[in-house]
Amino acid sequence: MIIDETTVTRAEQTAFALRALYRRYGYIPYRMGKFEEYDLYSRNKDFLVSDSVITFTDTSGRLLALKPDVTLSIVKNYREDTKGTEKLYYDENIYRFSRGAGTFSEIRQAGLECIGTLDPAAAGEVLILAAKSLESVSDDFVLDIAHLGILSAVLDRITSDSALQEEILAAVGEKNLHGIRTILRERGISPEKGEELTRLLSLYGEPEKVLPEIGQIAAGAGAGEEFEFFRRTLSVFSDGGFGGKIRVDFSVTGDRNYYNGLIFKGFIAGLPAAVLSGGQYDNLMRRLGKNAGAAGFAVYLDSLEQLDDTPSSTDFDVLLLYGADTDPGELAAAVEGLQKDGFTVRTGRSSSRVRAGRTGVFEKGSITWQA
Repeated sequence: MIIDETTVTRAEQTAFALRALYRRYGYIPYRMGKFEEYDLYSRNKDFLVSDSVITFTDTSGRLLALKPDVTLSIVKNYREDTKGTEKLYYDENIYRFSRGAGTFSEIRQAGLECIGTLDPAAAGEVLILAAKSLESVSDDFVLDIAHLGILSAVLDRITSDSALQEEILAAVGEKNLHGIRTILRERGISPEKGEELTRLLSLYGEPEKVLPEIGQIAAGAGAGEEFEFFRRTLSVFSDGGFGGKIRVDFSVTGDRNYYNGLIFKGFIAGLPAAVLSGGQYDNLMRRLGKNAGAAGFAVYLDSLEQLDDTPSSTDFDVLLLYGADTDPGELAAAVEGLQKDGFTVRTGRSSSRVRAGRTGVFEKGSITWQA
């Protein structure tokens, strides 16, 4: 008898694998409701991917929102009297406006947060788990990592104008060296002032190959302490266990009102956008009145469906077809036998006459018969 493979989607398989991975590292599950007070999001809209939030008024008159983010809720509920470092993981649905679809979408995310004392060892563990998360999806991945503290120090050497820094930062995110030079020229800033920045952006590659030169740039910008943290954190990959899939890339940026140190994105071959995004958000902790360090990331499980080549039209493994003269006892025995082998089974009447004692198996849209 020919049996179809399971129809569990790649996203579901990945979510299961990620939960098991995070538990092995001592992270505990975080559960939240669908709703959160809107004020939390309205005060931190620039932290969100989109500032559009679904809101409604509950029976007590409070303005609530369908959650567009998990991290903000975790930080809000963090208690500073927590002993040691709090390590949490989640698998949640969030609700965000999709510009491509022009409407709100329910998006499934899995991820983790490490809150408390964030030293290079703790930060390094977050990076290892980010790499292992990508590896659980595909062997063909890249994790790009940067440090906003170093990048900010280099920007400070160019200009103290925060608006101009943000303009330059947008070009950095696009790795647009020509755009950076154009911005500097139009603002009357000498090209020499931008040399360190363009040099930093050109240093893309495995940590051990590019860190020495990045260290020189950081020292010149007065960011020696930030570089030392960056170097020690990246030492978790010194054994080369991920086969050159860890890259330093200073075009990875984020909102400096929230992120302050490590920042990273993960990519899978075959998908055009990042499937994992994260960073160190001590600034967000301070904005919400919390005196602690923090880092974390999210895996966008919905995007993995673009890689999913399993059939999604059924939620069972075997479709067992029978005819008008099929013996019910024989059919029941066949179902029980398949279920004992671990298959989910659905029975159905064949549209054509089927001889007694013959069964049909649905496999990828075709019917195969076996006596």
